[in-house]
Amino acid sequence: MTIVEIDGAFGEGGGQIVRSALALSLATGKACSIANIRAGRDKPGLRRQHLAAVSAAAQVGRAEVEGDRLGSQRLLFAPATVRPGAYRFVVGSAGSTTLVLQAVLPALLTASGPSDLVLEGGTHNPFAPPFDFLDRVLLPILNRMGPRIRARLERPGFYPAGGGLLHVAIEPIPRLAGIDLLQRGEIRERRALARVSNLPLHIAERELSQVSRALAWDRECLRSEQVQNAQGPGNVLTLEIRCAGITELFSGFGRRGVSAEQVAEGVAGQVRDYLASGAAVGPYLADQLLVPLALAGAGSFRTVPPTRHTLTNAEVVRKFVDVEFAMTRDDQGLWTVSVRSSA
Repeated sequence: MTIVEIDGAFGEGGGQIVRSALALSLATGKACSIANIRAGRDKPGLRRQHLAAVSAAAQVGRAEVEGDRLGSQRLLFAPATVRPGAYRFVVGSAGSTTLVLQAVLPALLTASGPSDLVLEGGTHNPFAPPFDFLDRVLLPILNRMGPRIRARLERPGFYPAGGGLLHVAIEPIPRLAGIDLLQRGEIRERRALARVSNLPLHIAERELSQVSRALAWDRECLRSEQVQNAQGPGNVLTLEIRCAGITELFSGFGRRGVSAEQVAEGVAGQVRDYLASGAAVGPYLADQLLVPLALAGAGSFRTVPPTRHTLTNAEVVRKFVDVEFAMTRDDQGLWTVSVRSSA
């Protein structure tokens, strides 16, 4: 058995290496061995959220696994065959459901039949794509590549209480089609949504007032919401830019000791940077496009300078899939990332 060897400490050196390796191992059928997992972190090795991703991938791929324990810095993952179907993945507490989904979704997009996934845990976590990004940004792009994916948020789960419930239905296709995301096109709609759970609504209203001041958005673009069915307190602000060619979304989370105005200004700054850049694809979306485009064997996007996460992810992809990434900078300071099959 050929095993893809991965140094989990190279590049960005975080949990994304584990999730991408799991996703690519499932999608290609190639076993992988990951060493030095998160070796440079304060708490190295696999944490509970990473173990949830390993468990989910092992169920979908009927995989043999070694090293799947808390704190382990080495993991062997050997999938047998991808089996679509109905699955329920309990991430636990506020562990991110969207990050666990990253480990299993790519393989299920081209599986032999449909799948129905239920994920329990966090749906709106700092340092993870919130459900809104999944639903409004990533899944519409993947749907343009051929499969049909529908996501439904049944109950939000905010950090640190978690307890969210997310449902994802997947109708696969035999092979993903490439996609080019080079121009964002004209802006068609702007949306700001500030949500609070078990917190005063005025926090959300203050965030929206700051967004209006910072970005000069009309009041009709702004909406606040008091979440009724979450298990704990939480606050999330999402700013959505819907353009002719793509939708992007940026988010910020309320936290103790940070004012509502500071939260809003932080997200507004991300929006200003994105709009000023002229790029179609923002830095967070760029990270998540590499795996599906590589599995399609074709595609391109225009983005801001690639982050360390993006560069690390590209290296992981190359170990599993015979593709070439061309990353070229234009005179406007933007980068075009092109994926082409080497076969």
